[in-house]
Amino acid sequence: MHNTAGSRYTGYRSYTYLRPDEDFPSFEFDPEYDRVPAYELGLSGEEAERARRLLDDSVVISLHDHPVLFPRQIEQTPDYNRTARQHTAFAGLARSGMTAVFDNLMDGTACVTGNSPWKWHDVIADLGMRQADIAHQDFVVIARTVQDILDAHETGRLALVLGLEAATPIENELDRLDILYGLGVRQIGIAYSDANGLGSGLREPRDGGLTVFGRKAVERMNRLGMAIDVSHSSDRTGLDVCEVSEKPVLITHAGARAVWDTSRMKPDELLRAVADTGGVFGISAAPHTTLSADHPAHSLESVMDHFVHCVEVMGIEHVAFGPDTLYGDHVGLHRVFSKLLGLGTGGMAGPAFEPVPYVAGLESPTENFTNIVGWLVKHGYSDDDIRAVVGGNIIRALREIWVG
Repeated sequence: MHNTAGSRYTGYRSYTYLRPDEDFPSFEFDPEYDRVPAYELGLSGEEAERARRLLDDSVVISLHDHPVLFPRQIEQTPDYNRTARQHTAFAGLARSGMTAVFDNLMDGTACVTGNSPWKWHDVIADLGMRQADIAHQDFVVIARTVQDILDAHETGRLALVLGLEAATPIENELDRLDILYGLGVRQIGIAYSDANGLGSGLREPRDGGLTVFGRKAVERMNRLGMAIDVSHSSDRTGLDVCEVSEKPVLITHAGARAVWDTSRMKPDELLRAVADTGGVFGISAAPHTTLSADHPAHSLESVMDHFVHCVEVMGIEHVAFGPDTLYGDHVGLHRVFSKLLGLGTGGMAGPAFEPVPYVAGLESPTENFTNIVGWLVKHGYSDDDIRAVVGGNIIRALREIWVG
């Protein structure tokens, strides 16, 4: 039994909807599914049936998505984030076919240098609010172990893996990693684009790599059993982490620079280094990032060009998906934060591309894996390979990373 529509979800809505007060602004949201037209894969009847079976029977894990609703008026997002009361998209998740989602709680862009960046107490408040919300229902559960993910699959639930996109809020205190672990965090990024005390981010003009403190943090995360992500770290920082870490390293959401030449994408050298640790690369679909010369209008086809390249470089056992999608106008959200934080375009400077209003075929967590599995079926991948890239590879890596 998988967590497809109706398996356990019974129309639950976030309890935060029920607590409007003077300090809690009201927001309107777009539908949780069918926000844009369905993507046509052109599958035969037999292929469609095989894809449905694989989605239902497999452990399906997103290494990076935002399973929450964003305001219909996307420019309200900074105010929405400040409430620390993001609404989990329960209805959309129930139709997604996913078993588990790595949820970074919007702490990436919130923690970087900018207008009122989140500090330690903001992160703790967000962790508490989100878990209070989830505690009021029984469809979504918090995953702290591999068994929690497998149990979610067996019982038709969906597991959230709590994480942070940047370790910036720990400042220079290693023990804060222990506190985060105790509060349920099982994955953390080194830096989100801007440098911090652990290492350089990918936006830095001079790549200083991992700091001495960063090396201590990697060692502490290894001992705790916390997965390390280098998606937004600089090239040198990512390579240094792979050298220092005794556990598999993750790139939860990115693409291949050999396919699309921007700093947000990762070079083949780092792909190989991550594979050498036993790690996994999650292919992203954030708007205007994982483009390709063959498909410069961002779509499922562009994203799968990155998938094919990463498989060729790393081996299929080291590749997965971290689509980095959400419930709302993701292109508009990039405009909001680009203006607020001076981040530039979502994909960083690079080749010219065709702007799109959304990524066709990978617009939200609801449709992602239906289309990914369908594409893999259409292109002749075996059942074993499909099960591996939609979740099996991640489970294998987590068995080595997570302790207990």
